[in-house]
Amino acid sequence: MLPIPIRIEKDALPTDLVNRVKELNGAKPAPFTFALLTAWIVIFGSIGLAQWIDTWWATLLAIFIVATRMNILGLLVHDQTHMAGYRHKFGDLIVNLFCAYPLLVLTVEGYAQVHLAHHRDYFSKNDPDHLRKSGPDWSFPKTRLQLLKLALKDLSGLNVIATIRGKRIAGGLVTFQRRGVNPKWVRPVYLLAIIGILVATGTWKLALLYWLLPLLTVMQLIVRWGALCEHEYNHENGFVTDTTPLIELRWWEKLILPNLNFSLHIYHHYFPGLAFSELPKVHQMFRDAGLVDDGAVFHGYGAYLKHLTTASA
Repeated sequence: MLPIPIRIEKDALPTDLVNRVKELNGAKPAPFTFALLTAWIVIFGSIGLAQWIDTWWATLLAIFIVATRMNILGLLVHDQTHMAGYRHKFGDLIVNLFCAYPLLVLTVEGYAQVHLAHHRDYFSKNDPDHLRKSGPDWSFPKTRLQLLKLALKDLSGLNVIATIRGKRIAGGLVTFQRRGVNPKWVRPVYLLAIIGILVATGTWKLALLYWLLPLLTVMQLIVRWGALCEHEYNHENGFVTDTTPLIELRWWEKLILPNLNFSLHIYHHYFPGLAFSELPKVHQMFRDAGLVDDGAVFHGYGAYLKHLTTASA
């Protein structure tokens, strides 16, 4: 099991701390929109730069950068699932148009079926995340060779179908009704329009190279890593505190592989109404209250990777 980073369970937290954190609850459209716009600027900028440089290494770098920003789009879908992005009636539709639909297999309402059940039924037999992330691929520690084989499997695109199938099966377990205006016909019309534009402008080859390829390969590896940083799986009926690592990223890690503070995930489970932009503030509140065991905090991705490869079985 993971080292426990927070000294007490959520139910035993000081009332004044809980009240101060709850004041931060709610949608934060400004940082949400900034993250959304920045992601798309980086995507188009990296593709444009790669085309201008016109070398193999620039193409590979652009593919990697695009995949990291695809991950940001997916994480914004996660925030919107908790209504932490936009709360008005067109919120889900906007996030679908600019975050979920471009990722082809994702929608806010579909992801909500899986993720909100994960919060409600944490690590129980009814938790979709627990069900689809149980098994040898999610068992740790592993040797470096085993990790390499798993990474190559993700990079090959072999896990895409299994991931989609697992989410669909899990998504059928529960129903969470979304509020607002989000017609079902918008998605097929949107996808058909994008295909039409790509064909008409002759940019479909660029889309295959700089969008579909990273989506099926590098993005899958990033999603895997994000999930491993989210929880330690294969612990039925586990608690949030001993199955959720607390990882403090260095500035350059946030630049290379940004994750919208997802590595502070334990606070998200304590207070799911918090927007991603508020998690560092909450982490500092917990530190100031003396509730963080620094010896149980992973300082950087490297420290957590070492745990995944060297921790005793």
